[in-house]
Amino acid sequence: IFNILANASAEVASYPFSTIEPNVGIIDVPDANLEPLSRICNSSKTTPATIKFLDVAGLVKGASKGEGLGNKFLSHIRTADVLAHVVRCFYNGSVSYMKDEVAISEDIDPSEDIDIITTELLLADIEILSRNREKLKSIAKSGDSLAKSELDLVTYVIDVLNEGNTSLLDLLDEKQKVFLRKLNLISIKPILYVANMGEDEKSENLYRKLVAKVGEENVIKIYAKFEAELKGLSREERQEYRKEFGIENGLERFINTCYRMLNLITFYTINENEARAWSLRKGEKVIKAAGKIHSDMERGFIKAEVINLKDLLEAGSIQVAKERGKLRIEGKDYVVCDQDVIQIRFSV
Repeated sequence: IFNILANASAEVASYPFSTIEPNVGIIDVPDANLEPLSRICNSSKTTPATIKFLDVAGLVKGASKGEGLGNKFLSHIRTADVLAHVVRCFYNGSVSYMKDEVAISEDIDPSEDIDIITTELLLADIEILSRNREKLKSIAKSGDSLAKSELDLVTYVIDVLNEGNTSLLDLLDEKQKVFLRKLNLISIKPILYVANMGEDEKSENLYRKLVAKVGEENVIKIYAKFEAELKGLSREERQEYRKEFGIENGLERFINTCYRMLNLITFYTINENEARAWSLRKGEKVIKAAGKIHSDMERGFIKAEVINLKDLLEAGSIQVAKERGKLRIEGKDYVVCDQDVIQIRFSV
């Protein structure tokens, strides 16, 4: 799946732990707006927004205690903002299936696979929280009120994780959540499940087990073997084959879903050289957007000319959009909206 997304050639093997160090790929975010936008200024090229994917080896039972290089893999997982758990939903006797450290091919259970990973992530976080609790106990004894409140929070979170009910952590206030994020806990990160599908009814049965476990809205199907066979074809040819075999394009849906889960929006810049999409955290101000384009723009920011993408495409040109009153002048405190087209005026 990583190789298809990143157009890469990471090792794929039928045995566990062929991946030791994570594979890293910068993935283009599919964006149908770039081509029509490029025609506004006859831009020479288009550049989509990107997100960074890390392909980390799978965990096994006991990973939180170091089994299967678990400590190393867990440290890689902590660097991510969103987790995508790829779950096996296919039968293939030549691809080993690890269960209780024994390679089995026919006893596949997506629900149990998820339970193993969830348990290991919870245990790894409980260990980190427990170490923090001991430090906070010592500080709290001196009468430090902040340490006392943090100690109470850590103790509460440990109890919640021991019960396996992480949804209770959603009820914490923002200040408490900021403290937990500093601890870089894995179990509070947003998670998406990817069903790695085969092309037969047995695979569909496994998919239904997965959906029953985590809910259909949290699962994306990717037919990895099928998609790998189409890798060298054009986008149009791949889509034609998917249509012929009745297979949905889970790859684009997966990228777009990850993009939303990262709490990102897209803004655009255009000129005769390039029509470009940029990613920005939802709720960030235009001064931050200016810095993404170039540090000089942030440092010497004067104003931003802003227009909604839809209004610009309907107008057909920036001049017509101005005449229609669709172009706005905004200051540095303007909060960027999704699909804004922005031109920064600056002086350094």
